[in-house]
Amino acid sequence: MTMTITVAFFAGAAEAAGMDSTTLTPPAGGTVDALTTHLVADNPALDGVLGRCSVLLDGARVADPEQARLQDGSEVHYLPPFAGG
Repeated sequence: MTMTITVAFFAGAAEAAGMDSTTLTPPAGGTVDALTTHLVADNPALDGVLGRCSVLLDGARVADPEQARLQDGSEVHYLPPFAGG
């Protein structure tokens, strides 16, 4: 069975990705860290952007991307720092 996840990009991350969201099969390793590495390899414009983002996995903030495991149906959100007031 093929596992699929949804990845959503916001603000500057969406601009760099050229899209708001995508559905894909997660890369080998199955962690948020492996996903981020895969996304940057596929789209170099994301390099430097995703590293500054807060990441949510199924609605919860990811504290350790190397340990955060992806599951079938997971949703990963990349949120760049927001400024304003």
